Amino acid sequence: MEGVTVTDEMLSSNSVTRQLTDQISLAKAFVVIAKESNNLQFAWELSAQIRNSQALLSNAATRRTPLTVGESETAIRDMALLLYQAQQLHYDSATMLMRLRAKIQTLEEQMSSANEKSSKYGQIAAEEVPKSLYCLGVRLTTEWFGNSNLQKKHRERKQMDAKLKDNSMYHFCIFSDNILASSVVVNSTALNSKNPDKIVFHLVTDEINYAAMKAWFTVNSFRGVTVEVQKFEDFKWLNASYVPVLKQLQDSETQSYYFSGHNDDGRTPIKFRNPKYLSMLNHLRFYIPEVYPALKKVVFLDDDIVVQKDLSGLFSIDLNGNVNGAVETCMETFHRYHKYLNYSHPLIRAHFDPDACGWAFGMNVFDLVEWRKRNVTGIYHYWQERNVDRTLWKLGTLPPGLLTFYGLTEALDPSWHVLGLGYTNVDPQLIEKGAVLHFNGNSKPWLKIGIEKYKPLWEKYVDYSHPLLQQCNFH
Repeated sequence: MEGVTVTDEMLSSNSVTRQLTDQISLAKAFVVIAKESNNLQFAWELSAQIRNSQALLSNAATRRTPLTVGESETAIRDMALLLYQAQQLHYDSATMLMRLRAKIQTLEEQMSSANEKSSKYGQIAAEEVPKSLYCLGVRLTTEWFGNSNLQKKHRERKQMDAKLKDNSMYHFCIFSDNILASSVVVNSTALNSKNPDKIVFHLVTDEINYAAMKAWFTVNSFRGVTVEVQKFEDFKWLNASYVPVLKQLQDSETQSYYFSGHNDDGRTPIKFRNPKYLSMLNHLRFYIPEVYPALKKVVFLDDDIVVQKDLSGLFSIDLNGNVNGAVETCMETFHRYHKYLNYSHPLIRAHFDPDACGWAFGMNVFDLVEWRKRNVTGIYHYWQERNVDRTLWKLGTLPPGLLTFYGLTEALDPSWHVLGLGYTNVDPQLIEKGAVLHFNGNSKPWLKIGIEKYKPLWEKYVDYSHPLLQQCNFH
C-alpha cells in the first residue's frame, strides 16, 4: 500500500497498529500505577515492552507500509500477558486513574511553564548585545570621526579598487550589524583560501554601525582580501513603494506583533517574534541583484558562520539553470515545506508540494544572471504582498525564501554547509569535513550562552591580543 498514513491505520477497526497503540496507552498507565505501588520490577517489564511495541510502530511509519499480523503478533501477545498480569494485581484502577490524571495535568502545566520561561530567557539572552561588542562599536566610531588619516586611507583604497565589479574575482556578501562576527567570517575565509587576493567581500550594515565597520576593516588587513562596506540607507531604490516588506515593517501593528506578541494571544512561539526580523538587513538577501548590479555570481554568507575550507570551488559549481545553490536540510531533520508553511491556506496547497525538501540560508551560491532573467525578486514581492496578514507563514526569511526559490534551487553537497552549532549536538565527522560551519540558533559563539565545545571553532579566528579587543574586555 503506497502512501499509507498512521491516521488511516488508527481509524481502522481491525488494524494491528491501532491495537498496539491502545495497548501502549494502557501499559503506560499501569507503569505509573506499578511505580506508585512500589512494584518497580513489574514497571520495568512494562516499560521494556512499551519500547518494543513503539519500535515496531516507528519502523512501519518510516517505511510507510502498515504493520502485518505476523510481525506484530509476538509483541501484541507479550503485551497482553503483561496487561493481564497487571489486572490480576488488583490495583484500584479508578482511584489510580484519578490520581494519574491529576498528576499528568500538574506535570504538563509545570513543563509548559518551564518551556515558556526557557524560551523567553534564551531569546532575551540571544537578543542582548554584549557590553564588549557595544564598547567595540563605540570606540571604533570615535576613532573613525577623530582620525582624518583613517578616513583618507579608506577613500584611497575604495577609489583604487577595481576588483569590486570584476567578475573574475570571488565575490561574497554579508549583511550584518555585528562587527566581530563579520570580521570572523572575513578572517576565516581569508586564512583558509588558496588565493585570498582574489576574494572580494561586500559588507552591508546600517547607519549606526557604518562608521565602526569602515574603521575596523580599514585598520585591519586580511591577507589581501578586498572588503567593501556600505550602508543600506544609501540605497535609493530601497523604499516602501518598491519593497513590500519595508512597508510592512513600518506598520505599527507589525512592530507590536514582533516586540510584544499583542493580538496573538500567545499562540506564536517567542522565537518567531524576534525583533531582528524588523531589520532590513535580514531581508536584503532578496535584493542582491539590486545591491550589486554589476556582478554575475555571489556567495551569500550569514554572519554567524565560520569558514574552515577554501571556498573557491563554489564558484565553479554548475547550478543547472537554477538561481540558488543551497544545502538541503530534510535528510535527517525532516525539514520539509509543511514544517514552515500554512497548508490550510489554498494558495499554499495549490502551488507547493508539502513534502518538498527544505534548504538552508547561511551559505548560498546565487547566479545573479539567472536571477534577473527569471525576475526572482518579483516572485518574492508576489508572495510578500499576499502575506500581509501572516496567514501563509508566520515570520522569518526562510519561509518566503522557500516560496521564492521553489523549483529554482540546486542541491549542494552537504559538506559545504554544516548547520546546528548554535542549538544542538553535531556529528564531529560532519564538523571536520564541513567547509562552512553555521552557528544557527540562539547559542551564538560570541555570547555567554554559546555552546562551549563549539566556541573554539569560532574563537580561533579572533585576535584577542588586538588592542581594541583588550580595551573592551574580550576574552
